[in-house]
Amino acid sequence: MTIHIGAKPGDIAETVLLPGDPYRARWAAETFLDNPVCVNEVRGMLGYTGTWRGNKVTIHGTGMGMPSLSIYVNELIKDFGAKTLIRIGSAGAMQAKINLRDVVLGMTCTTLSTPSRGIFRDMNFAPCADWSLLRAAAASAELRGIPTHIGGIYSSDVFYDERPDLNEQMIRHGILAVEMEAAELYALAARHGCRALAVLTISDHLINGGDLTSDERQSSFGDMVEIALEAAFA
Repeated sequence: MTIHIGAKPGDIAETVLLPGDPYRARWAAETFLDNPVCVNEVRGMLGYTGTWRGNKVTIHGTGMGMPSLSIYVNELIKDFGAKTLIRIGSAGAMQAKINLRDVVLGMTCTTLSTPSRGIFRDMNFAPCADWSLLRAAAASAELRGIPTHIGGIYSSDVFYDERPDLNEQMIRHGILAVEMEAAELYALAARHGCRALAVLTISDHLINGGDLTSDERQSSFGDMVEIALEAAFA
């Protein structure tokens, strides 16, 4: 048990899927895991552990933004022994070729700032995904026939962005999508010798416009969860 996670020793699996929304964690656990058990509900941040094809898996919410994710991932790694951490979440497309419901696999993350910034000081550390997870996720998506894009993503520390010039530069330099957590996840995984990946579903589009309704998001996010699970145990 930690300050933010009320699980007992052994309650958390070495493989953890990380949606931002705690209710999405509950939905994913009840939909994809066998015999899911709630192992955390401190501050309403739900976590569940069950099995998938006989493999122990935890699905735990992180909240929105890198500071919130940093709290949970630090505790999951240092106190509960998590080794493989895969973010499953939504993202906004930043390239015209990407469509709503497509999946983006974050190979690298660009960001202005993360909670790890103080450690690196004047160095621009380049956080990236674990290659074995990235390769397995790409193979899973291809077998399923899911339109998938692999490349750089942008982890923003704000949702209501008032710097359109930053988005213009991200688009200009080929960044595929924007979200709010992956850069810190990748940095923490690198620091602690863990594997990490962001598997993202495009829920809105910064160039073409449009977005998914809440019902459409839930029905589309199933592909993302299955890709993440298959990648974790490939």
